[in-house]
Amino acid sequence: MTPRSFVAALADVQLHDVFNPYRDHCELHDLANAPATRRKNLRDYLAAVESLGTDTIWMGRDLGYRGGRRTGLALTDEARLPMFAAYYPGFAPSKATKGPSVAERTAAEIWAVLARLERPPLLWNVFPFHPHDADDPMTNRRFAARELSEVTDLNRTLITWLGIRRIVCIGQDATAYAATFGVEVQCVRHPSYGGVTEFRQGMQRIYGEEMKPVEASPQAALF
Repeated sequence: MTPRSFVAALADVQLHDVFNPYRDHCELHDLANAPATRRKNLRDYLAAVESLGTDTIWMGRDLGYRGGRRTGLALTDEARLPMFAAYYPGFAPSKATKGPSVAERTAAEIWAVLARLERPPLLWNVFPFHPHDADDPMTNRRFAARELSEVTDLNRTLITWLGIRRIVCIGQDATAYAATFGVEVQCVRHPSYGGVTEFRQGMQRIYGEEMKPVEASPQAALF
């Protein structure tokens, strides 16, 4: 498996009421070449992760309409795009949408912790697309079991290909699913809906002394 073949396989997936950022174009927000831009972003990101020898995934549930739907990168909003080069050498993603960059609170919390680590994880989701309510694309909903079945083989391929040894689940939705891949699984509270403090404490518990002090992080102001 290569970044190009993996992203091409993702781009082939087409589901009803699911926005696939690697094949679909949002008429409201996207630039004309947005799907191609997001495909390149993900290819380059996976190549950088592979070069780093990253063996840990932080796994969320699915892409949100303010974050990964726009960027094509899990747990990442447009406000975080300029930070990638500092933590994933050789990777500088491009913005795929029109207008000002959009920020997302979950992405801010994720990146505030990531910025305190010497070796960053692969950011990924159980369901790597954006499921939305029927006829309302700017909403978030939980994926259905039949939708998840379309990507399980791809997730398994990703984990095997990159030699992933640990999955840190961001929220309970990912926990049972991650356990099926035969790697170490740990779970922290999702930072949304009042879970910020428990999320930070959970990451501190997992990483302990591996985490740099807050003042050493470029995102210290978020803590």
